[in-house]
Amino acid sequence: MPGRSPRQPNQQGRGSERAPPAATREEHTFRGNLSSTRHGWLRLTPAYSVRLVNALLGSRAGAEPPFLDPFCGTGTTLLSCAEHGLDCDTADINPFLIWLARTKIGSYSASQRAEARAGLARLRRAALRASASAAWAPAIHRIERWWQPATLGALSQSFATLSALGESGSRAATNLLRIAFCRTLIERSSAHFGHQSMSFAPGSSEPGGALATDAALERRAVADGLSEALERVLDTAGRALPATRRRLFLADARHLHDKLPTAHYGSVITSPPYANRMSYIRELRPYMYWLGYLQERSHAGVLDWRAIGGTWGSATSNLSSWLPGPGALDLGADTEARLQAIALRSPLLSSYVRKYFHDMFQHQASLARVLRPGGTAFFVVGNSKFYDVVVPVEQVLARQFEQAGFRGVELETLRKRSSKKELYEYLIVARRK
Repeated sequence: MPGRSPRQPNQQGRGSERAPPAATREEHTFRGNLSSTRHGWLRLTPAYSVRLVNALLGSRAGAEPPFLDPFCGTGTTLLSCAEHGLDCDTADINPFLIWLARTKIGSYSASQRAEARAGLARLRRAALRASASAAWAPAIHRIERWWQPATLGALSQSFATLSALGESGSRAATNLLRIAFCRTLIERSSAHFGHQSMSFAPGSSEPGGALATDAALERRAVADGLSEALERVLDTAGRALPATRRRLFLADARHLHDKLPTAHYGSVITSPPYANRMSYIRELRPYMYWLGYLQERSHAGVLDWRAIGGTWGSATSNLSSWLPGPGALDLGADTEARLQAIALRSPLLSSYVRKYFHDMFQHQASLARVLRPGGTAFFVVGNSKFYDVVVPVEQVLARQFEQAGFRGVELETLRKRSSKKELYEYLIVARRK
């Protein structure tokens, strides 16, 4: 953890280092967040560790408010700071994630929670009375892979009721019901989360596949799922958070200085996208389609191209023509050799890794403008492997921090990840000059 004597980046972070004991690894992942107060409201596979954020906030070894998380995600840092009574801002390019984080840190009075329970009764009736045809369904590609017809019909009818409630009810109660709806739609889907990213349960590629069952039972399962989900949310929504200053910005992490105050923040605690081609848009698309943040498939690719590390839809084809601009960052001979080795197998993937580092340096340079002198950045990152080429992302980013105006960069191995044997997760600590 931070607070050790400074180390040079090339002395730490190699895959041969000893990882934490296996029993503690889940505490560093989204699984460790599922039962942690409001942190467990809605899952996102790449979400990082509440335990780690709390340790950084608790140790306060160089971590001083106000805090910033420039990659909001599910709001882990923002909510943890709120729970500790610490001021924190957050930013993300994805409007759905801004909504989710804002909902997690909201205040919910007894009357608003009672309103949500009353609304739930109406959602349950709509789900139980649903016909086989959906009242409305989002334009998700091959939606039959996601939900059985009876399930989709029950979700559709309950969502129509939820939309009507949103027009006449309070925003707070509606948001609680939206969280419950999102939990239910993913729990009743064929989505499978046994791997690093979302996949589909076996047999779900055909209509009437993996989750085929009696229609009445499916409608009942949706109704009961809504009840269970809302009770889980209400159990923690009633626990008031300390009064702090917390702001959320819809912003590009490469241009934070356009929207955030200059030289303002004392610490950054975040986990940026990894260079592993995992698309947040791909993981989030069921929620985003249902709640109206996506309407067409093309919109997903456009948003993913704007995000760092995105490769969903048109973002992939855009990579084939992308070139770094004038004065591009010098990645060093070692990284260039790795990029050339990847290019022998896939020029597209080589371009992807180059763009990732290019975008991350833009972010780091922008971060230096909003972090005050002496402020500390804590970054949780992972290395990558493409074919037989291991990319030491943590070391490249550590060098980039120094180029972007930071000093005293340290690296610490956090855990061995559960995918390829060479992959680890690291903590980078860097102090603004």
